[in-house]
Amino acid sequence: MNIEIAAKVLKELGHPTRLALFKTLVKGGAGGITVGQIQEALQIPGSTLSHHISAMISAGIISQRREGRVLYCVPDYLLLQNIVDFLQDECCAGL
Repeated sequence: MNIEIAAKVLKELGHPTRLALFKTLVKGGAGGITVGQIQEALQIPGSTLSHHISAMISAGIISQRREGRVLYCVPDYLLLQNIVDFLQDECCAGL
């Protein structure tokens, strides 16, 4: 992972609403959570939620899938693990 990608992901997760959104998605597991369920859990307007979801999709943090009329958001667990690994990969290597 390069530093630009890591910075973009961490920037997006640095917003309180987006971090709450991601934490909500993680609770839902690999199957994802519907946009309606997210909105209900976070108690934010649909337009605000849409804005935050778009930013997170752009950063690759989440993806969406449609099943009929229902839209699911799914967290990218591999990306999250790669971010943690990136932050730790030079641990204790010295200067």
